[in-house]
Amino acid sequence: MTPAKYLASRDKRLGTLIKKQKINIPKPYRNFFQFLVAAIINQQLSSKAAATIVKRFEALFPGKKFPTPKTVLKMPTRKLRSCGMSGSKVEFIKDVARHFDKGFINVKKLRHWSDEEVVEHLVRIHGVGRWTAEMFLMFALSRPDVFSPGDLGLRRAIQRLYKMKKEPAPKQLKEISEKWKPYRTLASLYLWHSVDAKGGKI
Repeated sequence: MTPAKYLASRDKRLGTLIKKQKINIPKPYRNFFQFLVAAIINQQLSSKAAATIVKRFEALFPGKKFPTPKTVLKMPTRKLRSCGMSGSKVEFIKDVARHFDKGFINVKKLRHWSDEEVVEHLVRIHGVGRWTAEMFLMFALSRPDVFSPGDLGLRRAIQRLYKMKKEPAPKQLKEISEKWKPYRTLASLYLWHSVDAKGGKI
């Protein structure tokens, strides 16, 4: 049984959603530093606005490859802010760069740690909260059973799917997601897609 069929067998409402739409499974990020920089830029912004700032950020550095942590640390704050980032986001990105540059983030070890160990390690960085760490698990480490109850898009999608009058609380979302184990990442992708398809904001 495929993961999608398993989810459909466990949740009829989600199964109806799965049958109605096709999704593309994103390829995992190979550059962990790049992912975290992009995730911080994306915080509290629309996808379009964040993509524009990421392009401006990358344009500051010569070459086709994403800048290294050391290169980012050398870039003056005023130039980084000229991309459209707030001062706090620039400091967050520099803190991420410092953690990578000093070896505080061990890429090889991260791949072998449990989900919760990865989250606990990443949230030590300024600007990296639990949501960012959970996105890292999904899209950088390709962990199959991650669910982020604090994600606005997932809350809206589940509210619509279950026809709830009020946006569900994180505790309620966790309870609902239990039936999707061990494929909660895939369930999340379908839910996000359903919000996008209806003009919602992720």
